[in-house]
Amino acid sequence: MKKSAVIVFVVLLVLVIDQSLKIWIKTHMEYGEEFAMFGLDWARIHFVENNGMAFGLSLGGEYGKLALSLFRILAVAFLVYYLRLLVKSGASLGLMVSFALILAGALGNILDSAFYGLIFSASHFHGGVAELFPEGGGYAGFLHGKVVDMLYFPLVNGVLPEWVPFWGGERVMFFKPVFNIADTAITLGVINILIFQRSFFQEMSEEQSVSGAEVASDMQDEEAATKDVDRDHPQQAEGSSPV
Repeated sequence: MKKSAVIVFVVLLVLVIDQSLKIWIKTHMEYGEEFAMFGLDWARIHFVENNGMAFGLSLGGEYGKLALSLFRILAVAFLVYYLRLLVKSGASLGLMVSFALILAGALGNILDSAFYGLIFSASHFHGGVAELFPEGGGYAGFLHGKVVDMLYFPLVNGVLPEWVPFWGGERVMFFKPVFNIADTAITLGVINILIFQRSFFQEMSEEQSVSGAEVASDMQDEEAATKDVDRDHPQQAEGSSPV
């Protein structure tokens, strides 16, 4: 399979999983509703929405929301351009898959911001599930929809001992943010690049060296073949006539 085909497959796979889960959550759960995954208290599906930043963070106000959406669109355009450069330069598959994950995550959250306000009714806290394509129209305009989050992993949830300086007796929770599949894809892509960047770029350098060596070898072969032709069919001296 070509590297470009792998990139397209990764992006589409993440988008299908991300959007399918979000649409199911939006149309089957009330805002604030949750349930445990596989019976685990520290792994939950918890339905919340935010104005667009990763892990439940938000940029306040309508203008902040619009600015964030436009920034995402520019980031996606850059990622598409950069991935094309990586394909042409013969970059390692691991590096391209990492950037494909980041691209897919950004696209997934852009779809929420761009279209969810148009096609869904609003989700209110324990106020019933949202309706897809409501008769009166959606709850917001283009690029003003809210991002659906649902993955919640409160691995640590308790009270610190009294003897702990400054924070003794206070409740501590880790990991508190609620996020989605798109956020996960972005995070995995970034972590992958940070951890394996040396091997990624070393592999790309080696592939470029091999490619350069092959081109140089082909040029040498062509020059040798040209010399053989010239030796077998020498040109007649200028001004001489054939016998």
